[in-house]
Amino acid sequence: MSRKKIALIGGGQIGSILALLITQKELGDVVILDRPDFSDPMKGKALDIMALRPHGGYDVNLSGTGDYADIEGADVVVVTAGLPRKPGMTRDDLLEINLGIIRDVAENIQQYAPDAFVILTTNPLDAMVYAFYKISGLPKERVAGMAGALDSGRFRAFVSMETGLSSEDVSAIVLGGHGPTMIPLVRTATVGGVPLDALLSKEKIDAIADRTREAGTEVVKLLGNGSAYNSPAASCCEMVEAYLKDKKRVISSAALCEGEYGIDGYFMGVPCVIGSGGVEKILEFEMTAEEQAMLDKTLKAIIDTVKETGL
Repeated sequence: MSRKKIALIGGGQIGSILALLITQKELGDVVILDRPDFSDPMKGKALDIMALRPHGGYDVNLSGTGDYADIEGADVVVVTAGLPRKPGMTRDDLLEINLGIIRDVAENIQQYAPDAFVILTTNPLDAMVYAFYKISGLPKERVAGMAGALDSGRFRAFVSMETGLSSEDVSAIVLGGHGPTMIPLVRTATVGGVPLDALLSKEKIDAIADRTREAGTEVVKLLGNGSAYNSPAASCCEMVEAYLKDKKRVISSAALCEGEYGIDGYFMGVPCVIGSGGVEKILEFEMTAEEQAMLDKTLKAIIDTVKETGL
C-alpha cells in the first residue's frame, strides 16, 4: 500500500518542525513548499530530515519545492504560510497581506489537491480559514483551522505546571476565537477525572485561564523576535494523525458552524470529531450564561474581522 502524501505550504519554523514530527510518526511522505525563490532552502530542509531517518529507523520520503504542481494528489495539506505581525503593522495590514497569500494558496489547492483535508494556521486565523473556505470551494468538513488544539494544549500545560501533575492526565478545552477573547472552559477541566476546582483555588484557576489567553503574546515577548513554533507544529501533527488514522479524536478546531452554539456561517473553535471524513461532527453541550456571554463576545470579534475580508 502506498504511503499517504502530506503537503506543507510554508517551510518556516512551524513547517520545518511539523515535517520532522510527521517523519518521526511515519504518517506519510512529505512535500515542503514555499515561494519559488525559496525552493532550494526547502530542498535543503527536506534533505536534512531525510539524513536523520537512519538514526530513528524512519522510512518516509521528503522533498522540497517551489512548484505547486508537486503537491498534486496530496491527502492532507497544512497551510502555515503567511506573515506574522511585525512592529508598526496594524491588524488591517496583516489581514490584507495574508488574505492575498491565502487567496493564492486556495486557488492552487483547488487545482492540485482538491480532495485533501486542509488545516490552516495563518493569522488572523478565524478570518483566514473563512476566506480559504470561500475561495477554495472545498466542502466544510475538509477545512479546519488549528487554534483550539494549540490553545487547549497550552491550557493543559499550565494546569500541569501549576499542580505538578502529569500533563497526560489533564483534560481541558478552549473554545472561541484564536485571540484574547478565547474561552478556556475551566468548568469542564479535570486532572485524572478530578475537577480542577478540587485541586486549585479560584484565583489560581483564573490566573491559568488568563495566561492561556495571552500565551502566544507571552512567547513572542520572551523570544524577542518571532513567535511560537514547536507547540503549533505539534498541534497540527495531532490533527493530521487523527485524520489519516481515522482516530475520531475530539479536538477543538476552527470549524464552520451552521447553527451549533447559536453560530451560523462562521468558523470558530469548537469541539470537533476528526476522523477520515475530516471534521465529522461538532459536539455541542449546554453553556452557562457566563460562557454564552463570552462566546457572543468572541463571535462578534470574528464577525468584525471576517467583514474586513470583503468575502
